Amino acid sequence: MKKSIVILSLFFYSFVTAQGCSDAGICTIGTAFQSNEKEHKNSIELATIYGVGEADVTYISPYVSYTRKFNEKIALSAKVTFSSANGSFGTRASFGDAYLIGNYTFKEKKNTQWSVITGWKFPFTASNLKINEFSLPLDYQASLGTFDLFLGANLKHKKWDFNSALQIPVFNNNKNSYFAEYSATTDFPSTNLFERKSDALFRTTYTFKTSKEKLTFKPNVLFIYHLGEDSYENIFGQRQTIANSDGLTINGNLVTNYQLDKQSSLELSLATPFVVREIRPDGLTRGFVASIHYRIAF
Repeated sequence: MKKSIVILSLFFYSFVTAQGCSDAGICTIGTAFQSNEKEHKNSIELATIYGVGEADVTYISPYVSYTRKFNEKIALSAKVTFSSANGSFGTRASFGDAYLIGNYTFKEKKNTQWSVITGWKFPFTASNLKINEFSLPLDYQASLGTFDLFLGANLKHKKWDFNSALQIPVFNNNKNSYFAEYSATTDFPSTNLFERKSDALFRTTYTFKTSKEKLTFKPNVLFIYHLGEDSYENIFGQRQTIANSDGLTINGNLVTNYQLDKQSSLELSLATPFVVREIRPDGLTRGFVASIHYRIAF
């Protein structure tokens, strides 16, 4: 328990000093398959996420997901997200993305087990939501407007988990029309017809439980590398790269899970960045994220 208090203290300290973090979906794509539930084949998860972004923009982002385990090896998960952003521009809310992710788990050998995932992200918007007909930066958009492919692998060894994944924008439907030149603020860069590069992730997680296994703690660290500089179309109709928008983000995350009964659990997650990219035009910057999840199996 003392370890948990120390970790929590570090997270809240990081909240004070954090600059931002980046997650276009890659950070959470495999979480639906991490349950140890074996008696039931179906599970539903309801979650609400609270985040603090740049220029004091705040977010409330609920989602619902459904996971089906067909057998010990194959599982499929579907998720739908919603996001409400509030800041100096006003408040804008919309459905964000739908995810369809498949998981294949190999047979466990000597306390070691591999699994692989693949799937897609489908946007509900073209990332050009407006308020009073005024264009909004990506920080206020519920989706990036891209159809993304996910490829990933997970290695579980005793109490350790090691994840790697790629998120690749395959088709871009981003029709954002925000120009910083026409705005009264310099808080957000121009993102007209924004094009985003791929992300690569590596995460390591350690799991420990209390003696009665009611409480589970999962501190983890995520390394996300943005594999190229993003671009937009400037006021002259020319495509322009956004310098220093590539590079590394390091996020810390503490997950605390409480088992309510044999079928349901409640989970609290706290996350904050330790290292960030210099420029983050995609609107995914978060100084702090807290989320609560309710999961029921049947």
